[in-house]
Amino acid sequence: MDTLHALRVFVRTLELGSMSAAAREFGTTQPTVSKSLAHLERQLRARLVERSTRALAPTEQGQRFYADAKRVIEQFDAAVGSVQGMTGQAAGLLRINAPVALGQFRINAMVQQFMADHPAIDVELILNDRFVDLVEEGVDVAFRLGGTLPPDAVGRHLATVPRFLVAAPAYLARRGVPAVPDDLSGHDFVRFAWTPGTTVELFRGDEEVRLPTASRFRVNNALAIREALVLGSGIGVCPAWLVRDLLDAGELVRVLKAWSARAQDLYLLYPSRQFLPLRTRLFIDFAAGQFEALAGFDRPGRAQDER
Repeated sequence: MDTLHALRVFVRTLELGSMSAAAREFGTTQPTVSKSLAHLERQLRARLVERSTRALAPTEQGQRFYADAKRVIEQFDAAVGSVQGMTGQAAGLLRINAPVALGQFRINAMVQQFMADHPAIDVELILNDRFVDLVEEGVDVAFRLGGTLPPDAVGRHLATVPRFLVAAPAYLARRGVPAVPDDLSGHDFVRFAWTPGTTVELFRGDEEVRLPTASRFRVNNALAIREALVLGSGIGVCPAWLVRDLLDAGELVRVLKAWSARAQDLYLLYPSRQFLPLRTRLFIDFAAGQFEALAGFDRPGRAQDER
């Protein structure tokens, strides 16, 4: 049995918390995963995991071995990536996570282009609006838009996203065009369902205002907000990338053009600066280049900003 593969199975089984979850990830069966773990334990002459019908947990020896095994895998992948880089080849599975709307509207097409450039790389694109744990869920890179990053986050700043008020011309013709921020109190707001509070923050230079708003319609999907605004449901705060094409086509217009909402930062996160497989490094560089020219994203300052 391939010992390196057994190490991978052991590491992911601990990270996922069950043999069945590891089996799904490796495209095999739970008995096969169990056999791989048993093989590793026989080689080491040590029990690595405690098994039960409900849970799986590492022994003290298993917990200690996990850190070393993970380091071996990372070093091996880095060595392979170095050789592949010399030959210009990259292969394997790349797991990418992104927010739903950003993924559908921008990342999906970007991934298709990347795959066309690298035919030996497979991609699994996972779209959800929660902050995933990259290590625990086996994600290679994750796009993060706005919000607070984890304190130990490693990644690259891709862009700053302007946000502003927009509405359909038909809605403004029906309800009136706000001339000053205080006029917004008489309008319907289309809001993201999970946004806390009912106020909107607006900025003009050094000026800042916080205004109460009324929302008859709230939805937990940015593409649904986009459609609702086009249909004339109200005024909404939207990122530039979401509505740039609609503004250009005249289906939406800026409201209170001198005022903007707080901008968002877009990051591409990854588990570690060290031992990144070649396919991961290639995608990070590719994505950074894409966002430098993509409409709705500002990229001031240095070409690379790591944290």
